Amino acid sequence: MSRFVSAEEAVSVIKSGSRVFVHSVAAAPRRLIEAMTARAPELRVVEIVSLHTEGPAPYAAPELAKSFRVNALFVGANVRRAVEEGRADYLPVFLSEVPSLFRTGILPLDVALVHVSPPDPHGFCSLGVSVDVTRAAVQTARTVVAQVNPRMPRSHGDGLIHIDQIDAMVEVDEPIPELAPHVLTDQERAIGRHCAELVDDGATLQIGIGAIPQATLAALGDHHRLGIHTEMISDGVVDLVEKGVVTGESKRVHPGKVVAGFALGSKRLYDFLDDNPLVAMLDMAYINDTAVIRRNPKVTAINSAIEVDITGQVCADSIGDRQYSGVGGQMDFIRGAALSEGGKPIIALPSVTSSGESRIVSMLKPAAGVVTTRAHVHFVVTEHGIADLFGKNLRQRAAALIAIAHPSHRDALAAEARRRFGTW
Repeated sequence: MSRFVSAEEAVSVIKSGSRVFVHSVAAAPRRLIEAMTARAPELRVVEIVSLHTEGPAPYAAPELAKSFRVNALFVGANVRRAVEEGRADYLPVFLSEVPSLFRTGILPLDVALVHVSPPDPHGFCSLGVSVDVTRAAVQTARTVVAQVNPRMPRSHGDGLIHIDQIDAMVEVDEPIPELAPHVLTDQERAIGRHCAELVDDGATLQIGIGAIPQATLAALGDHHRLGIHTEMISDGVVDLVEKGVVTGESKRVHPGKVVAGFALGSKRLYDFLDDNPLVAMLDMAYINDTAVIRRNPKVTAINSAIEVDITGQVCADSIGDRQYSGVGGQMDFIRGAALSEGGKPIIALPSVTSSGESRIVSMLKPAAGVVTTRAHVHFVVTEHGIADLFGKNLRQRAAALIAIAHPSHRDALAAEARRRFGTW
């Protein structure tokens, strides 16, 4: 019997009370999501588990609250309102540990909705742009439903799935969601240059998405023998590979390979990924394992934050009590980089918000989440410079962080620091 069916027939396996995993980031299976959401009138309390997904999340609409409830492992823009209004939940967890939630049965999955390339002559499809935690979901879900898309890149690594592992397949032909490069501001370019100053030749990079990672990658054109071992890759990595800056020759783990869990960018990035043996898309339980990360030399991990207090505590997932994103893999790589020989864990952020509020603060906002503790933080970077906190006491940390705060906020921060720690 053919596994190829209509989307409506494929999602008929979802029942009231089911726990359903949705493929991550740019691989979110739009056609399957639409077909599942169309069944809302007949479904009740279906739990949707996912990391961030690109595109709409119609199941998170207020009018469907009785049918679907999101249990987000990372809060993206498409489910943020639902979390804020109490119609969805957020589960704080290190990205490295998400696969174990599925594999140990803490979060057993009834259905996994995934997005794959067409099968090759041997019957293997590819998870393409997102292997991340989806490999574990496919391995453990009772039922796997896949939309099969000729535009999904065939990536090398852990993402191959034989059609015998897929219970129902739905043919689609649609573009993979793209993220256009950001037009960098002078402030962002300055932060990128400071981050690049900390990157040694021969370093292994972990770098995310957004303006500051993009600015950092753009500032690395004169570096040599860089490697990539990261959660995600973007267009900036392609630029550095093509320039010969990224060679991976100094890496000890997967030398010569670009290692990532998922990709998000333009079609150029996806074309680069397609059938490219240079790139290994691997399981996040492995990529984000500190024991693996630390084996590479000079691991330089560049992560963002919402605010940092003058002792070095990092809030990266909430604005006060408002859940904004998630823990993600920041701590996995901050610690892995610190344990790497010559490694450098970096937190990078603008000194002020768009409204001029300082992001270097005397105290984190009430109810703000501490994603990275002050004991784990080494370098903090703003457009005003670099603060090296490792080995510094609280008084010395405050002085170093105030020096890279926006000039208009330094006096107030210094007054608060003197009240708490005395003079320096």
